Amino acid sequence: MKLSSRPAQNLRTAVSVACLFVGVALSGCSGSESAPSAPAADVSALPAGIDVSSTPQRRLITERQYVNTIANIFGPEIEIITQFAPMQRTDGLLALGAAGAGVPAGQMVKFQRAARQVATQIVQNGNLALRLPSQRTTLIPCKPADAAAPDDACARIFLSAVGRLLYRRPVADARLDQLIAEAAKSAKLAGNFYTGLSMVIEGMLLSPEVLFITDRSEPDPARPGRLRLDAYSYASRLSFFLWDSAPDGLLLEAAERGALSTLEGRTRIIDMMLASPRLEDGVHGFFDDMLHFDSFANLAKDPNTYPAETGLTLTDAREQTLRTIYYHLVTRNADYRDLFTSRTLLMSPSLGVIYGVPTKPGWHPYTFPDDSPRAGLLTHVSFLALHAHPARSSPTRRGKELRELLLCQRVPLPPPNVDFSALENPKAEHRTQRDRVNFHLENPVCAGCHRITDPIGLALENFDGAGQYRTTEKGAVIDASGSLDGRAFRDAAGLGQALHDHPSLPSCLARRAYSYGIGASAENDKQAVDYFTQKFAASGYRFRTLLREVALSPAFYTLAAPTAALAKEANNVPQPNIQPSVQ
Repeated sequence: MKLSSRPAQNLRTAVSVACLFVGVALSGCSGSESAPSAPAADVSALPAGIDVSSTPQRRLITERQYVNTIANIFGPEIEIITQFAPMQRTDGLLALGAAGAGVPAGQMVKFQRAARQVATQIVQNGNLALRLPSQRTTLIPCKPADAAAPDDACARIFLSAVGRLLYRRPVADARLDQLIAEAAKSAKLAGNFYTGLSMVIEGMLLSPEVLFITDRSEPDPARPGRLRLDAYSYASRLSFFLWDSAPDGLLLEAAERGALSTLEGRTRIIDMMLASPRLEDGVHGFFDDMLHFDSFANLAKDPNTYPAETGLTLTDAREQTLRTIYYHLVTRNADYRDLFTSRTLLMSPSLGVIYGVPTKPGWHPYTFPDDSPRAGLLTHVSFLALHAHPARSSPTRRGKELRELLLCQRVPLPPPNVDFSALENPKAEHRTQRDRVNFHLENPVCAGCHRITDPIGLALENFDGAGQYRTTEKGAVIDASGSLDGRAFRDAAGLGQALHDHPSLPSCLARRAYSYGIGASAENDKQAVDYFTQKFAASGYRFRTLLREVALSPAFYTLAAPTAALAKEANNVPQPNIQPSVQ
């Protein structure tokens, strides 16, 4: 075995711990799986009298987290074609539903296909004729003495570093020896060292340590007899919360040397994470979940009714809102509430057709004039098109989603015998949606719910089911006036201002952020949510401050119960029988 002179550039998160290049560093990469011991406790960030502990979780990694993790470890050049099974939402978030998700046999087959695809690309040697790059020279920092035979030394260097990143903690000595032995066995069978590595990587990608995020605990010195996350689990919770991905080498190194066990150390690391470009992945992941943007995967519009609303338009609509949120909340560090009144968003050429504005290639900020009907996130094509029917708008859907997604208010499901005839087959004199939905207000069975959804949803009726602006419907002038919990307005811009001023808007975001971070519902943690809301308000509703407060809070890393049962459950995930194949 000899070391490569070219660094493994795409394994940049492992370089900081020197596991890829220096043999003596392997002792630090292959130690015990238990977290390092922690020093004495620090001062709580929560006021006296508030003692909140998060519930330990065993969560299935989400599709976005899986893709981000692979890209951050092996580089964005690695292509992944996989689709996770749908998860059920809990308290409005898929991230919470992941705690109850399992891996059925059909999904495991998809995982195996994706793992094989990733592993093959990592060890591929390229093809000069087809101009395919060689990944192995970039990702594997050593060369075997004989490429047709096992090389335990080279395998150890690579697998210890990769295992540390994939498992999100150092690989135990016995486990590392087992992986090296498996690589040697597969290399002998295939007559190829890289095939042996590929088969082991494939198996690692299918292990419970990779597919599940399992909270592991240690005694909490601040609360005798109680528990907190161990340093590596805390690093993982931080990383999936702020970066929507597994921790990198620097964060794992901080966990190993005890930097996450003091308030000063945590503060320094969290501030570093909030300043990282990877925060964009985290912000996108959180709001994609909170706004139910996973529904875009099954969204389609009637091409006869909305010919301009193509698949590219819908893809860009989702991306537009996520980019605008990041631009507003992070790049500009602006007030979260202004997101619902701001006339500035990021624009792409395909969306320029829907918005009726001039564009240029790529994404760029665009500001609508003060007299424009476009103002705030509610007038984005994403919100308008996602919460509408294939061939028409839907005031009820839009009003319902506004309350549930942005104000954390539950709207009851419609009764099973509801009559939709006035909407599906409207009378001739009922030309506008306002005329048609008024039918529900006349029906006492429906009126209770529709009184809280329709008056706000009708404010968006100047935008059709594709999000295009209009002033009339079937020749009748649209009345976009309404009210939100006693606040009257004339149009969509007025609704955005009413939402901006609604006290539940920031408290709902605080609740969602806290729930998303700990992977469990905060519905009953009123004291903690109220505290985060107060800190959020004191900061001028700056989102990064909210993330920082949640991540630094003892409520984020202290646990209510042991996690041994969860770890045991995670280790019972069925593993496929992987047979080596010559590549």
